[in-house]
Amino acid sequence: MDRRKALKNMGLALGYTVATPTLISIVQSCKSETVLEWTPDFFSKDEGAALTKLVDIILPKTDTPSASEVQVNLFIDRFADQVMDKEQQDFVKMSMGNFLSKAQKDAGKEKIADLSTEDLEPVLASSLRVTKEDEAKYFKLINAYQKAVANGEPATLDEGISRFAFANNLRGLTIMGYKTSEYVGENLMAYLPIPGEYIGCTDLNELTEGKAWSL
Repeated sequence: MDRRKALKNMGLALGYTVATPTLISIVQSCKSETVLEWTPDFFSKDEGAALTKLVDIILPKTDTPSASEVQVNLFIDRFADQVMDKEQQDFVKMSMGNFLSKAQKDAGKEKIADLSTEDLEPVLASSLRVTKEDEAKYFKLINAYQKAVANGEPATLDEGISRFAFANNLRGLTIMGYKTSEYVGENLMAYLPIPGEYIGCTDLNELTEGKAWSL
């Protein structure tokens, strides 16, 4: 199987569950870089700062680290840069632009760099606050838009729907990045660095206390 193709096909979908050497290599590449030194590869510096705030809104610090503390923002930036194809990258840029423009307008801020967590949180919440019926309708419209773009046809997408697409994809990538981080894999999930015997047909609660296995 083409690992890159498999990853890019899930890049704008909901099923962020596949683990491949490519995905793991992205996770490992984030470990040696500190957030203070981070210069995004795909996003602009201001977009990267907003991304960092957004992932921490989705997964804030509690008794476990926040998303940015385990470098989920770096993971998403490199996923977009290394895995997504040009059409997907353009879609992310467009939908993120609409999202941040809405936050700027609502907050009365002139620059993306001026947006605070308090400015971004209500836009993220409203973008994700959709009914199941609307969600299904939005996905059909998003797919139709992407097909039109791929075919070189004129295409438009409602700004509210594009904000939903960005927020929904960001939430999925944030969760995937968090679950595949070293800290979460070793401390919050069932972790077995040296595989042992195979035990089939056994209750998960008995084997791992109900925890999912780490990658």
